[in-house]
Amino acid sequence: MALSNPRNGPVSRAVFGRIPDGRTAELYTLRNCRGMEARITNYGGIVVSLTAPDRAGGFADVVLGYEHLDGYLKASPYFGALVGRYGNRIGGATFTLDGRTHALAKNNGPNSLHGGLKGFDKVLWEAEAAETATGPALRLRYLSRDGEEGFPGNLSVEAVYTLTDGNELRLDFTATTDAPTICNLTQHSYFNLAGAGDVLKHEIQIHASRFTPVDAALIPTGELRPVDGTPFDFRKPAPIGARLRDDDPQLEFARGYDHNWVVDKPPGQLGPCARVFEPGSGRILEVWSTESGVQFYTGNFLDGSIVGKGGRAYEQHSAFCLEPQHFPDSPNKPAFPSAELRPGQVYRNTILHRFPEK
Repeated sequence: MALSNPRNGPVSRAVFGRIPDGRTAELYTLRNCRGMEARITNYGGIVVSLTAPDRAGGFADVVLGYEHLDGYLKASPYFGALVGRYGNRIGGATFTLDGRTHALAKNNGPNSLHGGLKGFDKVLWEAEAAETATGPALRLRYLSRDGEEGFPGNLSVEAVYTLTDGNELRLDFTATTDAPTICNLTQHSYFNLAGAGDVLKHEIQIHASRFTPVDAALIPTGELRPVDGTPFDFRKPAPIGARLRDDDPQLEFARGYDHNWVVDKPPGQLGPCARVFEPGSGRILEVWSTESGVQFYTGNFLDGSIVGKGGRAYEQHSAFCLEPQHFPDSPNKPAFPSAELRPGQVYRNTILHRFPEK
């Protein structure tokens, strides 16, 4: 299939491989009119590659991952994937809704992480390529059945990726349910704006004056702690590595940053979460979302055992993630904004990855 779009260039599709049940995963390539390219597979909704221009106009792939499907099937720490039904951690892998306790898969010590053993990152989504007024798009759909990974309700999910002429990769999530449930969807790309090496000299700004500290199991304590005077204060740009090794229990728990920040904007309003600048290439990434939280993760658990694209071993801090989301463990923290979704309601989360010129 090749859908011609005279303004934005073609959308193309190719076979990416077969998943264990024999079905075929496909790889879609979206190109905008400025030369930017996103390659996305309907297996897990994974962004396999994403090219962005440097200050001289040269393009490089700025996300970690594999060249072939086999790598994602064998070992992937959620490279580039759509994450659900509940992104991030649920403490004790249980939650109570309307008086009923639901037990989830424990796939992160005693906790449930990113939807369980077979979250949305490991399923084959229905896919449809489209042309839009702003750029080529890929519409993905998935029905998460009642009881899947322990979650209640049939959850119908749609995720639409659009590569705009403004050098944005836009992701629009919507979801509905036929029974009360919880829902927290996000996107889990690992970024390196230099294209190689570590990200410790990348300069990050997070638009948040509070964060949610965690315990030793990386579950939020329930506190909304001011960032002032802590290594978590990125209200002004600073290198990722500037305070990464500070003597702070929070950094020790996570081996770096793996925390949720409370974004300084009204809930549900599309606005900036974070901005990252890579001095060598001049590339800039801005992350916008409608969510009130954003998880900043510095690739702490990468250890060189994964060999990805181009034969590159992914070492610790080879990338960073910025995951707009509900707060982790919200179903067990009544003071946090609710992650409940009920029949008649529509869950929405819009995420923009912008690559502006400086």
